[in-house]
Amino acid sequence: MKRVVTRKLTPGMVLANDVYTYDSYIKLLDKGMVLEDKDIARLAFYSIIDVLVEDDPVEVVEPNISTASGLSYSERLKESKEFKEFRADFEECASRFEHAINDLINNDSNFNLDNMMAPIYGLLKKGRTATNIFDMLHNLRMYDDATYTHCINVALITNILGQWLKWNDEELEIATQAGLFHDIGKLMIPDTIITKPGKLTSDEFSIVQTHPQRGYEILRPINISTHVKNAALMHHERCDGTGYPLKIKGPQIDRFAKAVAIADVYDAMTSARHYRGPMCPFIAISMFEDEGLHKYDAEIIMVFLQNIVNTYLLNTVRLNTGEIGEIIFINKTHLSRPTIKVGEDYIDLSKCPGVYIQEII
Repeated sequence: MKRVVTRKLTPGMVLANDVYTYDSYIKLLDKGMVLEDKDIARLAFYSIIDVLVEDDPVEVVEPNISTASGLSYSERLKESKEFKEFRADFEECASRFEHAINDLINNDSNFNLDNMMAPIYGLLKKGRTATNIFDMLHNLRMYDDATYTHCINVALITNILGQWLKWNDEELEIATQAGLFHDIGKLMIPDTIITKPGKLTSDEFSIVQTHPQRGYEILRPINISTHVKNAALMHHERCDGTGYPLKIKGPQIDRFAKAVAIADVYDAMTSARHYRGPMCPFIAISMFEDEGLHKYDAEIIMVFLQNIVNTYLLNTVRLNTGEIGEIIFINKTHLSRPTIKVGEDYIDLSKCPGVYIQEII
């Protein structure tokens, strides 16, 4: 058996032991389970860092998802001029952010907040809608240093979420900064722990859980909004008190941290990886509906989910049954389970247990 970090899990891997939440209250997955995308999403949802898997995975045969044009939606998007321009802008943004954040960590006097934020806001302009940006993020490949790119993703998602919440310009600026700086503390965790191939000891896991406090300490002397500092400290807190490091509950958690928490988990579940395309957003939406409504701020999570699903109305999707159809109706009480038109038939997923959207094509 071997230990694999969650972000490197692939469908077909077989769990070598039972997986529990870190507080051991909830059993997430059973030993011997052959992992699917939705299982990997569940691990990311609960911030599981790594799991033990068997040495030999089960071969997973990917269905042919070509459309009438010969290319999937993702493939067509990646060939577009708009995507190539966004990718170039994103790569430049990631490079500048990496240098700027290192200046901040090293207390370099060259650190300039406005200069750091400018390329982030640049990604949000050029006529790009929320749908455009989510499409781009879902189809970007991961880079060698995931922390930097993840922070940029979360900054963009938190900005869009703030727009959906009708926050004013000042609040949107704070939200974007909070998303960008939320994981800065991870850069202070020793690589020997982050990249350790074996199981983390309780002491090592405790060190990983210090990254919110470390991020807060880095930001504390900086002339930046207190909400941004709080987001670094509180983005792993949950409204039901199951988060860390403070184990505080809903009313005690900064509202910007609550927004960042949702963006953080959503990005972890749906980002593309170098070995596979992006995980279907409806799998992430289902996870939030089934297990997240008591963990996240009710208003913020519902606004997020309602707007996310509406961006996919009329998209062509593939179900886990292999059927291909079009999303024609969003079920308000089961947002992850809309009605799909397949040929001349209509499939209401809210009435079909076990059937779900596996991929947008």
